[in-house]
Amino acid sequence: MKEVPMWAITENKDWAYLETRFDWVKRMEDVPQDATYHAEGNVAIHTKMVLEALRGQPAYRQLLAQEQEILWAAALLHDVEKYSTTVIEPDGRISSNGHARKGAMTARQILYREIPAPFTIREQVVGLVRYHGLPLWVFEKPDPAKALIMAGMEVNTQWLALLARADVLGRICNDQDEMLYRIDCFEAFCREQNCWGIARSFATDEAKMYYTQHEGAYPDYVPFEQPIVEVILMSGLPGAGKNTYIQKYYPDLPVVSLDDIRVARGILPTDKSGNGMVIQEAKEQARVFLRKQKSFIWNATDITRQMRLQLIELFTTYKAAVKIVYVEVPYAGLIKQNRSREAAIPDAVLERLIDKLEIPALWEAHEVVYQVTGAV
Repeated sequence: MKEVPMWAITENKDWAYLETRFDWVKRMEDVPQDATYHAEGNVAIHTKMVLEALRGQPAYRQLLAQEQEILWAAALLHDVEKYSTTVIEPDGRISSNGHARKGAMTARQILYREIPAPFTIREQVVGLVRYHGLPLWVFEKPDPAKALIMAGMEVNTQWLALLARADVLGRICNDQDEMLYRIDCFEAFCREQNCWGIARSFATDEAKMYYTQHEGAYPDYVPFEQPIVEVILMSGLPGAGKNTYIQKYYPDLPVVSLDDIRVARGILPTDKSGNGMVIQEAKEQARVFLRKQKSFIWNATDITRQMRLQLIELFTTYKAAVKIVYVEVPYAGLIKQNRSREAAIPDAVLERLIDKLEIPALWEAHEVVYQVTGAV
């Protein structure tokens, strides 16, 4: 059996090298932080302290080498977008609202384009960056349990607590003990909700969907009604191989294809108003299948969560089970495959789509399949 080489964002972990190697590390030294929470100074100083604090934790040293590399990369990237979100308020306070969400998107782009990482490793790093503040603030969410359980379907909560602890230890602030206590409470809450280091299990896929779609629902509730039809929702960048996947695995299912509608109507992919009409026509085609209780495939890029959730709400209204099939190839392969397509899109448009890419989470649908091909 061929041994899989260990992935690392970089073998050389000297800070001076990192500043030379990565422009997004170099610019950290120009980003100020509020002295109330970060008396140590700028983002570069904080990130160095976080990396040191991470390596100093006994629980980190007990991890497998590959797991350590995942966490180290996440720690390096956790504040990568503070530079673009930091605002100095009129009263002198400094904030960086939204840096975790934007940082997760940037981390994915870096680990897809520039420093290719295996899919599962990349998405764990992305999840750690996205939710690195959750252990501190989970109990301030409107529904803490749901926020935790859904995040636990995207990221290893045990690693998340390790990163959060390093984030707190890697700063100078007056409330450090309180923040560490919150992380202890986060761990206890994870154990209570059966999602400490694992995704919480549900009795059925329908139970999972009911819980994520309904306010005030209990995770142990099992709906009596079951789906009566299945919709396959394709997701993936242009040129990733969605059509090839459909031809291989679902050759006999009818397909609602946005590309086919565009071609039939003579509408270009860059025509925004025309695309609105394409989507409406596709939805009407979908409703015809749904009313007839006939399974079908929805074939479009669907790379943003907002678009997928809108479609899934439509499908589940008709009591459909939804399977998302996400298709991905490495960056170099994507560029090549897109250029060879009959309906190829300009490289610049494809790059903008990569910037918007959000990978489907397990909680989005009854089932999520990740069809990732090609070596990194």
